[in-house]
Amino acid sequence: MKRSFSLRDRRPLLLVTSGTALIAATYGLVRLAYGLFLPDVQAELSLSASTAGLISSGASAAYCAAALASFLLAARAPRLFAALATLTAAGGALGMALAADGTGFAVAAILASSGAGFASPALVELLHRTIQKEDAGRMQGVVNAGTGPGLVAAGLLALVLLPDWRLAWTLAAGASIVAGGLVIASTWRGTTATTTRPDAAPRLAPVPPHSWFRQHLRVIAAALLLGAGSAAVWTFGRTALVDAGASQELSAGAWVALGVGGAAVIASAGRLQKLSSRRAWLMTSLPVAAATVLLGTSAGAWPLAFAACIAFGWGYTAGTGVLIWWTTRLDPTRAPAGTALLFVVLVLGQALGSAVVGQAIEHVGIPGSFVASALFVVVGVLAASKKPAAGSPGRASDAPPTQVSRTADAAAAARRPRTAHPRA
Repeated sequence: MKRSFSLRDRRPLLLVTSGTALIAATYGLVRLAYGLFLPDVQAELSLSASTAGLISSGASAAYCAAALASFLLAARAPRLFAALATLTAAGGALGMALAADGTGFAVAAILASSGAGFASPALVELLHRTIQKEDAGRMQGVVNAGTGPGLVAAGLLALVLLPDWRLAWTLAAGASIVAGGLVIASTWRGTTATTTRPDAAPRLAPVPPHSWFRQHLRVIAAALLLGAGSAAVWTFGRTALVDAGASQELSAGAWVALGVGGAAVIASAGRLQKLSSRRAWLMTSLPVAAATVLLGTSAGAWPLAFAACIAFGWGYTAGTGVLIWWTTRLDPTRAPAGTALLFVVLVLGQALGSAVVGQAIEHVGIPGSFVASALFVVVGVLAASKKPAAGSPGRASDAPPTQVSRTADAAAAARRPRTAHPRA
């Protein structure tokens, strides 16, 4: 029997491989590497902590705007948005490498961050058109996992190149161009360019109804607060290590540890999926909060700092996966739209958190700012942990997939008209 996704089918394989590389470049090497190179950029361009926080906030806002535009329009022209992702990520990274002052660097950093926002919805659509329905979810998971290897690659670049952050950004721009070019090449001919596979999943209107937002209130709050609380580590994590006396090798190695923690999610994803959404959120968010406190208060203790980075990378990456499962359990028919909107909310939280933390560091220092950031994550856990009211859709769909299906079957059976059996 012919397999639905075969290594002989080179076009889908090339798309999955190049799509993973594009996510690694736009997220790991460009967008999330801002905090990795920030201490060296600050030293050369004389950027204050508050200014650095505002730049990160602007970059997150640009990501949200690009992601929303791509989410609404990429279904019509996914290759165009893949090209936009490539050009903005590469152009922004090259602009940062060539920046002569803080203003030029800020503009380029904001432009570069939009590349990741353009990339994800475009790749979702291209995979939808190229991969058969039974393989689409698995292949989408492979592509999304590109962030972890991208973070590891960024850390390795820093180990080899720092303090030459300009060359590092130049190489990140080159990686974005190569990955994006391969994505476009893999979809240049065939049905993927203009049509959808006949066995692809049906589509609904892109914007969910009001009932979806009411059903997702707790999830939206949790995503927003996780984004706000995680901004301290993503933006100022390496700064905390450098201020505590870490060498360039140690601080860059900690970034590699972040990527390793993110990659470890592959091994734990199966077990997490067996838990209820609220319990899985608790198990992934609390390590983020604890790691943020530990990194902010014990950055000088290198073993603890490295352990905190691994825990943070795992918790944050696994938490984003929980958001996907959560919205899928609440409304399976709108899982793609739910995922996109929750990720926009997550990054919007990072935009707010970066601006607040940058200001707070100048007034209360890194330890107090990191502890306050962790409290945002804890509040998100409390908001998500409250059980939905009895009989609400959120209560039934919070269970693991097998229990959700049983609940749905029972509900369907209850609605089914009963048939009277004739007496013997």
